[in-house]
Amino acid sequence: MDKKIVLMGAGSASFGPATLMDINLSEILPGSTIVLCDIDKGKLEMVYEVVSLDNKKIGNKFIIEQTTKRTEALKDADFVICAIEHGDRFEHRWQDNTIPRKYGSTERMAENGGPGGFFHSARQIPEIIRIAKDVVRLSPDAYFINYSNPMSRICLALKRAVPNLKVFGLCHQISLLTREHLPKMMNRKLNDLQLVTGGLNHFAFLLGLKEKSTGLDLLPEFNSKCLDYFKDKRHRFHYADLTFEIYKRFGWFPYVGDNHICEYLQIGSQYTTAQDLTDWITRMHQGNMGGNDRLRRYYKRLKRGKYPTKGMFMKDFSGERAIPIIEAILEDKNTYEVAVNIPNDGIIDNLPQDLVIECSATVDKEGLHGVKLGKIPKNIAAILRIEASIQDLCIEAILKESKDLAIVCLATDVNCGSFKMAEAIFNEMSELQKKYLPNFK
Repeated sequence: MDKKIVLMGAGSASFGPATLMDINLSEILPGSTIVLCDIDKGKLEMVYEVVSLDNKKIGNKFIIEQTTKRTEALKDADFVICAIEHGDRFEHRWQDNTIPRKYGSTERMAENGGPGGFFHSARQIPEIIRIAKDVVRLSPDAYFINYSNPMSRICLALKRAVPNLKVFGLCHQISLLTREHLPKMMNRKLNDLQLVTGGLNHFAFLLGLKEKSTGLDLLPEFNSKCLDYFKDKRHRFHYADLTFEIYKRFGWFPYVGDNHICEYLQIGSQYTTAQDLTDWITRMHQGNMGGNDRLRRYYKRLKRGKYPTKGMFMKDFSGERAIPIIEAILEDKNTYEVAVNIPNDGIIDNLPQDLVIECSATVDKEGLHGVKLGKIPKNIAAILRIEASIQDLCIEAILKESKDLAIVCLATDVNCGSFKMAEAIFNEMSELQKKYLPNFK
């Protein structure tokens, strides 16, 4: 199939390898052109040489290209997969995480929410908007698939700033529930379970569960088994005290894990500690370095003529969903996706319509279609609307480059609550990260 797929941020240790593995294993995409694009020329060259050799081993199924020039990569693209990070991912991540707490914030993860999440958004959004505008200009019919965080805020900013862009976002957090726990808990094969999800990225809930083969509603069974099942399986980074407090109080299971949902709730800091999240970010940082080290090892072996028979990207399917969704669009498969990030547009009635939500969807040649949920439970909608309002302010502040709106956004975040604190955080962070932020004024 003669399609052009562009990987923006092709050197990403998180999503680059997974995407390339899935492309290699696709039975639909051979004949396509895969363009690797990254501003890190050295790393891009390593990825390109390794991918090219893997491609040769499987019979040159694809045309592999590389470039550091964005406009060259994006011209006549059919699909653009974005996994970029503007600036040093973990240098800034540690600043996002620690500096707000210095001034009294209950900041925890600092990836998608909290004061740190605001600055992550402010670094990422303008750069990704520039990429998206080039996509619309050079390839107006292309799909833009976003993997970059902060997922909800980036996708909402794109919806507002680049309204003609065909965009959706993907996150693998649902696999925390589906890959290991759900089949064991329900004593059924995963492919016979259909989940319905709803909420915001990293702040979403299991709202429906049925057996595909019979149509049986399994949510009552899930609820009767859940707490007992997890008694001896609690994990401080995943399903632990915060997850089950929310589940017990609200009645619906938050599938994203403690280390993500803690960003969005005032009670988050009562159930997760700063040390928990420090340890988690350290683990992520080590994993990132491990991915980069692995690439360097394969590249060195390539240069020595001792490259492994089964190459770096010739493994099993990753579980990421970009390539299966691309295949479903191209072949009009009408497949079902458990969790995607798309504009609300009538999917959840009692959340703002100008919002990007995480929900289940079907996929066909026309794209992604969210499973209509109508009104979700009022208690869940209430806590989601708090974060939705903060996201609204966040995007407005960034697009308008407004210091006043930025400080209001920081002050109203559930992890702050003080204008004095917000101004102190803003002043230090805006000076420290000035090179990567909008010109707030």
